Amino acid sequence: MTNAELFRALADETRLCIVKKLTEGEKSACQIIPCSKKSQPTVSSHLKVLANAGVIDFKKSGKERIYFIKDERVKKILGLLGD
Repeated sequence: MTNAELFRALADETRLCIVKKLTEGEKSACQIIPCSKKSQPTVSSHLKVLANAGVIDFKKSGKERIYFIKDERVKKILGLLGD
């Protein structure tokens, strides 16, 4: 993934919120939804965009998907941005 693709994936308030939540550790979609203040279908759509861009990935745990940050550059970027 190029830097431009990475920034394009992060250039949305909801996706940025999701990624910030994932810096705390692995989370299920159910754990991400409340912090984003968006509906489940909206969060799922944003998770798909982030996964397709290679920013995050997931593993299955039963019927749930557990999401985590795949691209470590994301943590560095968020660290530079602060809160």
